[in-house]
Amino acid sequence: MDWVGEGVAQAIEEALASEGLITLDRDDRVEAYRRLSIRPYSLLTKASVVKIGQALDAEQVLFGQFELRPVPDSAVKSRGSLQITARILDLKRVKQGAEFRTVGALEDLAALQENLAWQALQYLKPHGAPSEAEFRQRHPRVRLNAIENYIRGLMASNTDEKHRFYTQAARLDPLYSQPCFHLGRLLWRRKEYKSAAEWFQKVSSTDSHYREANFFLGLCRYSIGDFAGAQAAFQLVAKTVPLSEVYNNLGAAQSRANLPGAVESFRKALEGDTSDPIYRFNFGYALWKNGDLQGASENLRAVLDHDPNDTQAALLLERCEKQSGPRPGEPRMEGLERLKTNYEESAYWQLKAVLQPNQP
Repeated sequence: MDWVGEGVAQAIEEALASEGLITLDRDDRVEAYRRLSIRPYSLLTKASVVKIGQALDAEQVLFGQFELRPVPDSAVKSRGSLQITARILDLKRVKQGAEFRTVGALEDLAALQENLAWQALQYLKPHGAPSEAEFRQRHPRVRLNAIENYIRGLMASNTDEKHRFYTQAARLDPLYSQPCFHLGRLLWRRKEYKSAAEWFQKVSSTDSHYREANFFLGLCRYSIGDFAGAQAAFQLVAKTVPLSEVYNNLGAAQSRANLPGAVESFRKALEGDTSDPIYRFNFGYALWKNGDLQGASENLRAVLDHDPNDTQAALLLERCEKQSGPRPGEPRMEGLERLKTNYEESAYWQLKAVLQPNQP
């Protein structure tokens, strides 16, 4: 029954993240367990919880346990009665926080997870948490068998098994957003861009992965030549998360469509990280396409300082020095834009929380 505990952890993390709290995802937790040589799904001592929290540089840790008991009444068709207990440990102030508890049939796991997440949210975000009714509306309940398949997909080590479990979860509950996101990521890695895009489009706007899904949706659309669709996806993300990688890819989509906004998008990407050679190259390339050969030269020289073997940058710089701009019917000088596939939204929110602690 390890999937039950994993499911509770995932549901609470997703709910808290979608309500604006900065959380650490499952990959971070798994890596912390590995580094500390802690066996997954074992019952943790408070000392182990503290070590995990410190390894993740967390300020607060929400941890707990569950107990599944058989239903004594044989007439009741149930897989058991589930009691979940969760506690908060404040590592920053070194004190024990609140304790939460919920009990119900295993078949009502979604409702139990929802109730536990709402209790935690009330404690962690006392002045900004929604009412329980509003919270329920934002987080619709999911069928138990869909939850089980999704979590088994997360826990599977084989990608084919992951794909099978995620697909089954999505089939069992078409409104279940999370397996759709993970299916999209699996298919993206396989370069099945059209199929991946279909799954990314099914991720709900209330899902904490919504913007990340749109980032990868933009990459999928770009890869199949739908530059207008890619631009729309990247613009949606940039409105909330103005990351350099988002502006870079937005500029690439605009550049491939020969839109004037490409230079400005690449400029914003470069302002976020002036040392990144991809941002520098794209900005120089866009300036060259727009006829600003001097500006292009400056940026392309910086690219070659970073990598003297960059043949595309060298070719463009040579054209700039010869005062030779774009010419019609020159395919080798087209489509040179470079994309970013990393997406660092959590780092953005963490930095914003440090620099602007009083802003939502």
